[in-house]
Amino acid sequence: MIRGVTLAGMAVAVLTTADARDKARLSRIHAQTWLAARAAGTALPLGDAAPPPQPGRPARPELLDPRDVPRRRPGSPAGRIALLHAVAHIELNAIDLHWDIVARFARSGMPMGFFDDWVRAADDEAKHFMLLADCLEAAGSHYGAMAAHAGLWRAAEDTAGDLMGRLAVVPMVLEARGLDVSPQMIDIFAAAGDAQALAALNIIYADEVAHVAYGSKWFNWLCGRDCLDPKVAFHSLVRRYFHGDLKPPFNEAKRAEAGLPPDFYWPLTGQKPVSHTIGTAET
Repeated sequence: MIRGVTLAGMAVAVLTTADARDKARLSRIHAQTWLAARAAGTALPLGDAAPPPQPGRPARPELLDPRDVPRRRPGSPAGRIALLHAVAHIELNAIDLHWDIVARFARSGMPMGFFDDWVRAADDEAKHFMLLADCLEAAGSHYGAMAAHAGLWRAAEDTAGDLMGRLAVVPMVLEARGLDVSPQMIDIFAAAGDAQALAALNIIYADEVAHVAYGSKWFNWLCGRDCLDPKVAFHSLVRRYFHGDLKPPFNEAKRAEAGLPPDFYWPLTGQKPVSHTIGTAET
């Protein structure tokens, strides 16, 4: 055991790091420290370190209201760079979201496997950010070169005191949406012949199934502990914390693989289920 080191303390160190690549590197280092100790049977203490209200962020990109972020067509080289930048920004926020759940709920009485899962997810998100930052630089750009979405941290703020709400909104809604849109993004970069971006996006797509599954697993665990109907609880929490309806089409096959059945998300759209909404878009 490393004297004085706690999981919550490592989480806060990542959260307060401003430089994007430094944040990703530290996320990977701390994840490996925790997971190696767990594998050796010498787990570090969870600790008790308060996460910051806002994570550290670099001076660039400029953060705008979602309505003000410029839209570009992904069929052009500039549009594909903009798409990679947007996804890189999501992955950077995901690093912080996963370390925040670790630090914020370190004293929630959750099993150690809960923390293992979110540390692994934070490690994955750091890997994803670095892959996309490399893709941007290979295309002659860099992370921070264009404006980005300012609303991604809102889910953390809204669910700061509600673990079930956090699980419902972040992995089971926001990350599940990534499963819906990933096949189309992969097709765009495959058509453009961008092997580096294509490889990165395929890695992200595969890993995100596990992250949604972590959310579903622990949400259902909490419902079982508290004698709640998971579907009813999910609908109630999403309506409370998520701003807007869920929007099809849905990648029903990958959502099912991650433990999300259609009767969880279709009623939150206001529409009737449509079979095979993604179909041959699977990869």
